[in-house]
Amino acid sequence: MGKNQIRVAWQAPSNIALVKYWGKHPGQIPANASLSFSLDECTTKTTIEAEKVPFSDFPRLQFFFEGKEKPEFLPKIENFFRAVFPEMPWLKSYALRISSENTFPHSSGIASSASAFAALALCITELEEKVLDIKHGGFFRIASHRARLGSGSAARSVYGGISVWGKHPMTVGSSQSFAVPVTDEIHEVFRGITDTILLIDRETKSVSSTAGHALMVGHPYAEMRFKRAAENLAELQTILRSGEVDDFFSLIEEEALGLHALMMSSQPNYILMRPNTVAAIERIRNTRKEENLAVGFTLDAGANVHVIALSADEQKVKSFVESELKPLCPDGLYICDRIGEGPKPF
Repeated sequence: MGKNQIRVAWQAPSNIALVKYWGKHPGQIPANASLSFSLDECTTKTTIEAEKVPFSDFPRLQFFFEGKEKPEFLPKIENFFRAVFPEMPWLKSYALRISSENTFPHSSGIASSASAFAALALCITELEEKVLDIKHGGFFRIASHRARLGSGSAARSVYGGISVWGKHPMTVGSSQSFAVPVTDEIHEVFRGITDTILLIDRETKSVSSTAGHALMVGHPYAEMRFKRAAENLAELQTILRSGEVDDFFSLIEEEALGLHALMMSSQPNYILMRPNTVAAIERIRNTRKEENLAVGFTLDAGANVHVIALSADEQKVKSFVESELKPLCPDGLYICDRIGEGPKPF
């Protein structure tokens, strides 16, 4: 590339929250703290090619997804850059060609906005280092703060393993503005957690997550929910240290169903689960009870089911998914993943 051109490239994972955040304040500030783990295989790869140009009010942006220019995605990306401009004014002297691709299919129940904005934030933070010839202390914390401005859950996708976003007394250094990795020792039983995503419904959701968050304003159960989330996050961190498997599954399933209960009790109310979502939940719970199998579930804001299992029972769970849960997925499609080590440059 020429002397006025710079290239940066990062791969960032999606994540799945075990303690959910639902509801936010202006500026992408969470109404409650959340805890998630980053996935390994389900990632977004983003490349930015930056070229020095005359200063302007807004940089020239091009966005390509999986090799094709996608101007329809630009409004959301432009909003992201407007949000970061106050701390990155040098961006207005560059034209950016952004190229992105996912390792997982569209509408698959995996948070693509989390991995996408995490990868984008990591790219622009490295780009800043190159343009200004500096080295950031707290590089990932800065990237997490910036990722949050594009998508709240993206704040957690700049880390591997388990992370917390939102101020919480049980998490050292936690903040409303960025996520932090959980550095407590995790019991060996919870190392190598697997996540099998059942693709039960791949249609566009009837109510977006953005709209769902907004419906928490004035929600009759909002304050109780925020209090309960804080309690569950504290309890889950204790469980992760102690290795109490039954308590682990009980808590993450309460969180998943509680998220959907908020949707069903908002005004207007709505339901994102489908009959096969409920069928999968029932089969998972029955199998855990009847066969003493370490398997449970969580849900995002959609119909697809994340089958959470412990590495000790991985092969048994694979057989269970194939025989009992695969038939609930149209075309028999599901995705196998596990807790991952986090983003990396490429």
